[in-house]
Amino acid sequence: MELIRALGALAEPPCRGSRELAEALDLGGVPEESSYSDLFLFQLYPYASVYLGEEGMLGGEARDRIAGFWRALGFDPPAEPDHLTVMLALYARLCEAEIEGVDEAARRSWRNARKAFLWEHLLSWLPVYLAKLGEVATGPYRRWGKILAEALKAQGLELGVPELLPLHLRQAPPFADPREEGGEALLRSLLAPVRSGFILLRSDLERASRELKLGGRIGERRFVLKALLSQDATGTFRWLAGQARRASLSYRRRGLPGAGVSEFWLGRAQVSASLLETLAES
Repeated sequence: MELIRALGALAEPPCRGSRELAEALDLGGVPEESSYSDLFLFQLYPYASVYLGEEGMLGGEARDRIAGFWRALGFDPPAEPDHLTVMLALYARLCEAEIEGVDEAARRSWRNARKAFLWEHLLSWLPVYLAKLGEVATGPYRRWGKILAEALKAQGLELGVPELLPLHLRQAPPFADPREEGGEALLRSLLAPVRSGFILLRSDLERASRELKLGGRIGERRFVLKALLSQDATGTFRWLAGQARRASLSYRRRGLPGAGVSEFWLGRAQVSASLLETLAES
């Protein structure tokens, strides 16, 4: 499981060992500090809670649920149990525990834990995250995302598909209709991928302002999105609907993993697109 652990290490800021890892993984270059910062600090934060939490923010119940998995295994959770590096390191650790099990019962127990962690806490969001990364990343990080996606897919095929949809997804609230819940609820839904079905980045909103020929704003995504809607609600709703449709097409093309995960993300994106188109018309 050194591949999984090495891929996880590259979700951390580049360091002295990054060159060796990049060469070993044939990334076609060495990750640079500026590329890392733009991708992971300003665009695609490498924290599961951002993509699985109902607020689309760090921490919250999604992080607590992941920390609970650590405790269920008898481990003390780290400060950031939902960071991608930490999560992939834990998965590698579970793989090693299975191999080193003292008997068949122990190995079976660790394998079940590995399967649960893979589907509940990794495959529940990473395929969508990596699909978005493939759109915006360049150079070594683009190659990194492709290798990680292939490695996770192979793990899913090896362990098989569980019967139930991951709990993160089963308990995710639906996309908010502002006609019933208000504009702030809509903004929260748009910025929470598990509710909208698609990931909306800072760079996406910058592109929206250019394409819609609206005045650009600098600030948090909520502030920028609110500014776009205040200038041209109809155009912004149509643009957002297009992003949701684009995401759904990407999910179909890439073929997300089973266990209902593909249907969940595809369904969320389609519902969002339909509602946003309705809002644009009205």
